Amino acid sequence: MAAPVVALKGVGKIFDNGVAALAGLDLDVREGEFLTLLGPSGCGKSTALRMIAGLSTPTSGALVWRDGASPEVGFVFQEPTLMPWARVWNNVYLPLRLRGLSKAEAAPVVGKALALVGLAGFERAFPRELSGGMKMRVSIARALALRPPLLLMDEPFAALDEITRTRLNNDLLALKAELGTTIVFVTHSVFESVYLSTRIAVFSSRPGRIAETIEVSAPLARGEGFRLSSDYADCCGRASAALNAAMGGAP
Repeated sequence: MAAPVVALKGVGKIFDNGVAALAGLDLDVREGEFLTLLGPSGCGKSTALRMIAGLSTPTSGALVWRDGASPEVGFVFQEPTLMPWARVWNNVYLPLRLRGLSKAEAAPVVGKALALVGLAGFERAFPRELSGGMKMRVSIARALALRPPLLLMDEPFAALDEITRTRLNNDLLALKAELGTTIVFVTHSVFESVYLSTRIAVFSSRPGRIAETIEVSAPLARGEGFRLSSDYADCCGRASAALNAAMGGAP
């Protein structure tokens, strides 16, 4: 098996207030996979994701990158974090502007990113004019603008209604199929984790560590048929049982 894109080896994190978020976390991120970090609120999932993004550093242990350094990383936060005074086009343009590209140079890239998330034609809209789901699409487009080989997503759909969340789950899988990006996705939803993932890492309660990993073998070309299948139900049952045991319940 090829070396992982990044390996977290014995990673621990203790915050300044004394809270131990992670302890002895061992986690590999494999190239091309859709890896979901599943666990209860406060178990360190987002902390681990922020370490991979370079937004936080471990107190102990280490992150080992396959090529010696982190590749380009896209990050989608729990909230869209858009600039409210800027139109959609300029929100997506932001990382390209920071990279030094002119608007003329960035125009085809921004257009492609918005088309990928189904927002072609909304370039001149302000965030206040968009629904919650559309704002999150803009956030995803901004993260994809630089075509990062590694996309990190921290519970991006948690605040959305179920219909919008289901639609965006399907859209995300379509993006994954088109771009081939390695994705690490944080959620506390068993059903979402099984629907989206090729592999699920179940976190224990704080301080977080990996209690169990679950492979989801179904092809990523999924839809409502997969949601209704016995394979989906069985995998949801396994993930639910693993999560319950990791939280100290009966296995």
